[in-house]
Amino acid sequence: MTIDRKYALVASPTEEAQEAEALLREHHDFVDLKDAEGVIALGGDGFMLQTLHQMLAEHRIKPVFGMNLGTVGFLMNEWRPVGLEKRLAQAKTFTVTPLRMDAVTVDGDTVSSPAINEVSLLRETRQTAKLEVKAGGNVVIDELVCDGVIVATPAGSTAYNLSARGPILPMGSNMLALTPISPFRPRRWRGAILPDTTRIAFRVLEPLKRPVSAVADQREVRDVATVDVHLDTSLTLSLMFDPEHALDERIAREQFIV
Repeated sequence: MTIDRKYALVASPTEEAQEAEALLREHHDFVDLKDAEGVIALGGDGFMLQTLHQMLAEHRIKPVFGMNLGTVGFLMNEWRPVGLEKRLAQAKTFTVTPLRMDAVTVDGDTVSSPAINEVSLLRETRQTAKLEVKAGGNVVIDELVCDGVIVATPAGSTAYNLSARGPILPMGSNMLALTPISPFRPRRWRGAILPDTTRIAFRVLEPLKRPVSAVADQREVRDVATVDVHLDTSLTLSLMFDPEHALDERIAREQFIV
């Protein structure tokens, strides 16, 4: 049976995802990614992020309908091979704007990368990190002593950010979460919620003694000296969800899970 819209099918290399891909190909016709109007992704949240980053890198941005064949699957729909045509036709689409991380290493190299969930700064050794934090061009913390710090989007606020006791941000809130990881000084600082128009900048203090890495979703840059983070409004991603399991409702429900 042919799905009305032209979809490409991609799958995680896991055995379960590969078997699911073979099953769908037996019953549906799919096209190459370059000819597709949308993408069906089979795997977990990590594979979804990988798929989205690949599309950003190749400048082939298309709506993605994910089905969970991984562990958590927060960004995915339930795996059900039956009734796929109807699910795609009724899917609710959410627009996600990624962050842009611009990192400069101690050697002077510059690395830029998008981040759909979060940008994280993490200490590389047993030494705590010491960071100067700027928001909107102003120094808001002279010296943050911590294991690290996270800048998270609403879509990513229920992931690493939540594990670090950061706030859950509703979709459409136009906010970013700035969350410290094991902060030692200032002792009582637990983070901030900032408008997503805010440019956030970090300067690593004592970078040779206390090396820090920066991670944009799954891409790590080691030994950074400065990291600038802002919302990249030039990029827009679309995620498709079953109406009964839409992303905004999932994020809202997470606030009541104990």
